[in-house]
Amino acid sequence: MKTNEILENIKARRSVRAYTSQQVSEEDLQAVLEAAIYAPSGMHLETWHFTAIQNIDKLTELNERIKGAFAKSEDTRLQERGHSKTYCCYYHAPTLVIVSSEPTQWWAGMDCACAIENMFLAAQSLGIGSCWINQLGTTCDDPEVREFITSLGVPENHKVYGCVALGYVDPETPMKEKKVKAGTLTIVK
Repeated sequence: MKTNEILENIKARRSVRAYTSQQVSEEDLQAVLEAAIYAPSGMHLETWHFTAIQNIDKLTELNERIKGAFAKSEDTRLQERGHSKTYCCYYHAPTLVIVSSEPTQWWAGMDCACAIENMFLAAQSLGIGSCWINQLGTTCDDPEVREFITSLGVPENHKVYGCVALGYVDPETPMKEKKVKAGTLTIVK
């Protein structure tokens, strides 16, 4: 089977849920964000916005506000997370990128997903771990969460479609091997 550097990068990328406290450099963060803005977008509208947070106090407050929204949920699993003293939705990564967009086009979430994948692959190529973070997407309309993310720079008229945790992999945490599920490919000729 043919292979090259890009295909190897794709195969090597895994979701990381344990990070060191070392911050992602400005240069590397800019490279990851640039990869995001080069993602495809429907009709080239680019209605997305990327809000990168590297301030630990802001990240901690964001986590607390998300936990507050979870605590109000009717879902018992979310309530448990909301009341947990140790729960951290972004796995204590030193950088979190909020990916939002105007929800005016039905494909807005797909555009954001393309940008998120570009960030994952750019991060992997730079030796930076990453993970898709969903929790803000389900809580962004909670009043306390919305107020805070707006203060961070997320446009008021945007829906959050996902977040990207970025940081260096904790060397004590082994990476899982990718298991490819059988029967996921069909080729029609």
